[in-house]
Amino acid sequence: MKLKRFLLRYYPPGIILEFLRSNGQVESKYIDLLNLSPQTDIDVLATQIMMEEPAITPNKKPQLCKLIEKLIEKLQTRKNQRFVLYKTLKAHILPLTNCAFNKSGDRFITGSYDRTCKVWDTETGQELLNLEGHKNVVYSIAFNNPFGDRIATGSFDRTAKIWDASTGQCLYTLRGHSGEIVCLNFDTNGYLFATGSMDQTACLWDVETGQQICSFKGHNGEIVSIQFTTDGDKVLTGSFDFTSRIWDTRTGLCVRVLEGHNAEISSAQFDFSSDYAATGSIDHTCKLWDVGSGKCIETLRGHTDEVLDIAFNSTGTRLVTASADTYARVYNVNSCACTEILFGHEGEISKVAFNPQGSKILTASNDKTCRIWNSETGECLQTLEGHTDEIFSCAFNYEGDTIITGSKDNTCRIWRDTVVSD
Repeated sequence: MKLKRFLLRYYPPGIILEFLRSNGQVESKYIDLLNLSPQTDIDVLATQIMMEEPAITPNKKPQLCKLIEKLIEKLQTRKNQRFVLYKTLKAHILPLTNCAFNKSGDRFITGSYDRTCKVWDTETGQELLNLEGHKNVVYSIAFNNPFGDRIATGSFDRTAKIWDASTGQCLYTLRGHSGEIVCLNFDTNGYLFATGSMDQTACLWDVETGQQICSFKGHNGEIVSIQFTTDGDKVLTGSFDFTSRIWDTRTGLCVRVLEGHNAEISSAQFDFSSDYAATGSIDHTCKLWDVGSGKCIETLRGHTDEVLDIAFNSTGTRLVTASADTYARVYNVNSCACTEILFGHEGEISKVAFNPQGSKILTASNDKTCRIWNSETGECLQTLEGHTDEIFSCAFNYEGDTIITGSKDNTCRIWRDTVVSD
């Protein structure tokens, strides 16, 4: 095989080697650089990579060093980064349910009780597409990132739909659930799509054909969280039956049951490596699990009320939990130690997210505000004010310089870094 070119993956940092086979086929190999930091010795790291990858010849070392330098630059955000309100959108005639960016952040989508999903231009705030066809609430929505050419919607009408993100055409209506669809996700390779339902099952679908591949059966309560591993070979489901389950997408079989919580699961997530999974629960705790063995590594305690949401940073080294006790807590995944407690909200925190660089945390609360925190120190850097009702959805774009917030006040707000806004 001949090395054709290098590609970069910014979050989490990595280099992709693209090889050309003798038969003309292109093959890719990923080099994960999850421990990359501004303190990394670029020359030493480049030498190490070249020792492990003989295809990278000495004459390519300068190029490799420049790529590593670029990755380090992307990990750093401006110290004085400050977000200002850019647009306020009266998105739907009935309350919003969710909002989500595509990878580039130039478009985002909103779901609503009005039975539609709308596609918006982030720059202009204009409505680009109105996806109509569901017969009940559009509750869960997603782009097939990183590609962004498909949109999925899951509805209380018991169906999911896959749409062309450019034209708004409904490509497939996915039927197979007997209860409301409350969560969904694409795998990052773009081939698979999964839905979770109040009928206690999850379904796996082929994105290209719209055909059901299999149904994951075994939970005894509604499934409220669903996620793929990075490779797409496993699915993690979280349920109101107090358990989470790991399923093999190739066989449709349950390979692990994660048992130990004393109440309903609110969120279940894989880290980037897919070596670990985390589950947040109404029992006030979060548990960290070894995916290979299914064993609980640690129960993360400290919250005094329901854990409503959890999130790993992009490299999987840290985990943040959000609770109805008004606090968020940050944990070191390796030591399981709580490193920061984020306090300042005056109501429950229902949503939490790291920025792509991992340096900031975004929290959404029913106190009508979002807050931005320094993930290293726990300092509140900024409070995003202006919504007149509970905020239930928030997200960073891929660059970390734009935020969207969705509220029960029936508006969606776009916040931008002041440098971007100028």
